[in-house]
Formats: sequence, structure tokens, C-alpha cells
Amino acid sequence: MSHPEPNIVSDPTAEDASTGADASPSSLAEPADPAAAPYGPYGPAGQPEPADQADPASPSGPPPTDDEADKPRWRRDATIFLGGQTVSLFGSMLVQYAIMWHLTLETKSGSVLALATVFGFLPQAVVSIFGGVWADRLNRKFLIIAADASIAVTTLALALLMLSGSDDLWFIYAALAIRSVGAGIQMPAVSSLLPQLVPVSKLMRVNGINGSIQSAMTLLAPAVAAGVYASASIVAIFFVDVVTAVIGIGLLALIPVTKVLRADLAAGEKVGYFDDLVGGLRYLRGHTFVRWVLGLYAIVFLLIVAPSYLTPLMVVRTFGEEVWKLTANELAFSFGAIVGGVLLATWGGLKNRVAMIVGATFVFGVLSVGLGLSTNMWVFFTFMFLLGVAVPAFATTSMTVLQETVEPDRQGRVFGFVGIVMALAMPLGMLIFGPLADRYSVESLLIVSGALMFVVIAVATLLPSGRRAMRAADEHTSTTV
Repeated sequence: MSHPEPNIVSDPTAEDASTGADASPSSLAEPADPAAAPYGPYGPAGQPEPADQADPASPSGPPPTDDEADKPRWRRDATIFLGGQTVSLFGSMLVQYAIMWHLTLETKSGSVLALATVFGFLPQAVVSIFGGVWADRLNRKFLIIAADASIAVTTLALALLMLSGSDDLWFIYAALAIRSVGAGIQMPAVSSLLPQLVPVSKLMRVNGINGSIQSAMTLLAPAVAAGVYASASIVAIFFVDVVTAVIGIGLLALIPVTKVLRADLAAGEKVGYFDDLVGGLRYLRGHTFVRWVLGLYAIVFLLIVAPSYLTPLMVVRTFGEEVWKLTANELAFSFGAIVGGVLLATWGGLKNRVAMIVGATFVFGVLSVGLGLSTNMWVFFTFMFLLGVAVPAFATTSMTVLQETVEPDRQGRVFGFVGIVMALAMPLGMLIFGPLADRYSVESLLIVSGALMFVVIAVATLLPSGRRAMRAADEHTSTTV
């Protein structure tokens, strides 16, 4: 289905009460402690403290430097890493499509599909925050390998059970839940490992390449899954996933990765797991810019993901039930996302990351309204293509600016919160917009979603935290041009 790419991650996520507040426009307000200054260039003062006053062990330490000279093998390492993740992602997507098709064909039950969605998304949302803490405490490479291996073993066990004739639905639900737990552990580690391998100045381009690869997988995986499922069985797809996981693990094992040094701890000092968890929550609360980005990301992701999942319904209701029209809708978005990722990887994006995020949000609003007002099918598909092009400008830029801004030893916890957003946005959005689509036209929902985007932009940019973020971005841009 057409939807913004989880960047990762996808990226594709119940929140603690202190984080739940961040999923509303009010979450973009200033923190209670204005003295908490961030690590990167987009701080309350608009720029990092002078070097002679900076404390590397505090959140107000020096910004990350372009460490390209310190990473002479970054192209090799990034290529191997992205190659391994692509292979692993491909197998995971095959399983995702195959299980949903299998449950649809075998049960024809909406309740079964709803339960599969819950088991596939909820564990990731719960585990992501804990996975983020592990990503900051452990070697991220080994954490990714352990998560991949656990998912592969679970898939292999399900394949063997089904070969033996045991095809109880609860076996499938259990496998989905374990795979979701693995994704919740893996996502923060993957997102925070990439800045360890890639120089800061190259992150936007590398993330753009990664986004294009993920978008290409959304085109290739369904076709391959359909071919294997039709010619063999779902068990064959499970075995393919195991093989791709082994390849991904093998490639990752070739990359030397060290454990991130904790700048907030003295030599030999240790801190408990839950102390780290609470420290992550406090960091997010006190770090104005990071909280502003995460709040905006959560709201926009919710507003754009759910309506985009309803576009096939609009196609059927408005333009006809022919399968090729639904296919064209999917292809328009996916090709747009590929083009957007390639453009971002080639161009590198605006130096002013905040302007790019806000601009992409505005474009989302315009395109969503345009989709709702479309009466011509080809105009509608054009808007879907442009929506796909715009997604990397928002999603990839948001992820990159967090990688550029957050200290390396805190990135796992921050991306744990991103994982929660990615896992919860689609089911929560569909819980809201799905029933509304049965009472109102999809066109009206798309127009309302677009209008809400403009409201979000106004609130985000008028808040003190938003004005400070934009001012800091302007100053940072002027010093780097």
C-alpha cells in the first residue's frame, strides 16, 4: 500500500506518559528546564558554546565535526552495511506480504487480519524504547546481529512447524510478535550505527540512497513474494527469509564496529539500565530542538501515513475497481519515493535542515488537498507521484538532522522514540481515519488532513522552540556556506 517510507527505517511504533505528550502540538513547547542545551548546532542559543567553555561530558558540549578524515573506509563500510540491510529487508518484506496474503486467503476474516496487525506492530512500539537503551549501552553491531538471528530462528521454526502440518493461527501470531520485538531492538541500533560509519557531511546523501533502496524494495518484494507464493508455498518464502538474514548477518560481521564511548560517564563509572532509560526521557524533555523535531515528525507521520493508506479506497470509489488502477496508484507513489531519494542523495538537500523539514510539511499539505480535490484519475496519480517525491525530503531529513544533532552515546534512546512513532503511526492513524472513511468520503479526509498540516506548520513555527530552531538553523547555515 502506498505510504511514506519508514526510514529507515522503517522505520516502520504504548508510550510512557512523559513521551505521550510529545505526540501533540503542545509537545513542541519549551521544556521546563531552559538550561538544558543540546549537543548539535540547533540549540537554544542558535550555536554551540565556545570551545573554551564547552564541556564534552554535558549535553552542551561541542557539535559533531566532519570526521571524514577519521573514517577513510567509510564508503566500503557503508556499502557493505547498506547491502546487508537491503538483503535482510528484502526477506522481511517477502514474509510480511506472504503472511498477510496467507491469512487473507485462508481465513477471509477481518478480525484475523486485525490481530495480525496488532501482533506485528504493538511489540515493536513497546520494545523500541528499551531497544534504544541497549543501543547506547552495547555494541550496536552485535545487537543488530542478535536481533536478526532471533528473527531468522523464529521464522525457521514457523516454517518447520507448518511443514509438519501445524498451521494454527497462534503460531503465526507468535512469530509475528517475536519478529516485531526484533524490529524494536534492531531499528534504534541500525539508525544510530550509521553515523558511526559515515562522516557527518555525508549522512544526508547516504540516508537518501538508503531511502531509495527501501522504496525500490516496495516495488520488487510484492512481485517476488507473489511469484514464490504462487509457484511454491508460504514455507518457501520463510526459507528465503532465513537465507537473506544469514547473508545480512555475514555482511555486517565484516564491518569493524566499536562500542560507543559514554561521554556522560567518568572512566570506570557504571550506570544502571533504568537510570539510562530515565536519562533518555530527561534528555528528550530538556533538549528543545530534538523534542521539536520528534513532535513534528510524530504529528506529520500520523497525518500523512493514514490518509495515504486510504487512497486505494478512493481509487475504487471514484475512478473504478479495475486492478490496474490500484496498481498504478501504488506504482506512482513508489516511483516517486525512489526519485525523491535519488534526488536527495545526489543533491544533498538544503543546508538549512529545519527549512527543508517545514517546507516538506507544507508540500504534504498542498498535495493532500490536491489529492482530495482531484476529479481526474491521471491528475490524482500525478499528485501521488509528487507525494512520493516529497516523502524523503521530510522523513530522511528528519532522521539525518537527529543523527547530526544528538550525541552518539544518546542516539539509540532517541531513535527508540522514533521507532515508537513509526510502529504506531499506521495502526493509530487507521484506527482514526478508517472508521471516518466509512462515514465520509476519502476526498474530504484528505482535504482535512492537508488543512491540518498547515495548522501544524503554524503552531510549530510560532512556538518559541520552533522560532529558536529556525533561527539556529539560519545561523548554522550562514557559518557553513
